[in-house]
Amino acid sequence: MGWSLRTLPTLSLEQFAQWCKLLEERTGMQLVPQHKALLESQISSRMRELGYDDYDRYYQQVTNGASGMLEWTVIIDRIAVKETSFFRHRPSLEYVRRYLQHKINNQSLAQSFDVWSVGCATGEEAYSLSMVINDCFELAALNPYYGITAFDLSVSALATARKGRYAKRKIESVKAEEFKRYTKQTTDGNYEIVSRLRERVCFTQANMINHNNLPGVKVDVIFCQNLLVYFRRWLRRDILNALTEHLKPGGILVTGLGEVTEWEHPKMQRIPVDEVQVYVHE
Repeated sequence: MGWSLRTLPTLSLEQFAQWCKLLEERTGMQLVPQHKALLESQISSRMRELGYDDYDRYYQQVTNGASGMLEWTVIIDRIAVKETSFFRHRPSLEYVRRYLQHKINNQSLAQSFDVWSVGCATGEEAYSLSMVINDCFELAALNPYYGITAFDLSVSALATARKGRYAKRKIESVKAEEFKRYTKQTTDGNYEIVSRLRERVCFTQANMINHNNLPGVKVDVIFCQNLLVYFRRWLRRDILNALTEHLKPGGILVTGLGEVTEWEHPKMQRIPVDEVQVYVHE
């Protein structure tokens, strides 16, 4: 039997707790017991690739020196990359559309329209935002003067995002008109986001527990969905407070529905709508 097919022992509760502590210290991610099987499968798969058969030995490899940091980038990519999709929560994206249309209609779009996508994974969210925003500029016959900065922890996810190429099944949630205007089929049968959208999106690595290192700019929209749920309540609060400082007056913060509870900020007011969770900077 090949080494890659060998069955490894089960990750013990003590070893699971050790990995949970490391993940939270380095990324802020909080794992619960229900995540044990997923964590075990990702770690054991990587161990088989390297020829390890002992979880403790591999843990020492990950936490030891410069070579350990290189291995950490590999394993964290597998653990932290979340499944995502185009227009994952369309009501939130449509709210951004209405927000921008209102600014255009009222001629209050004096400067560029700047957006952050926080926890962008493999790029589907950022490109969905670019489709919505580009629609607004084209409808108003305006030059598309906007930019999206998309952040994620995973180097491999960001590499995928920068390519902007996706299998057909990934594009299925895009409406027919959006599909026609904003994608093109490649020679390998996949679909690529058109260049006029790709050039508007900048993908960059960021660890949200180091939120003080975020770019010192002000933006119109911060889109942060399906990320905060992995953090402890106090860390969610700190991240939200930090993001607030990067909003222009009147800018909006969009989170996942029900993802944020009991958070209040003197500069932020929640918009009273049911379908989305949006806060506006006063």
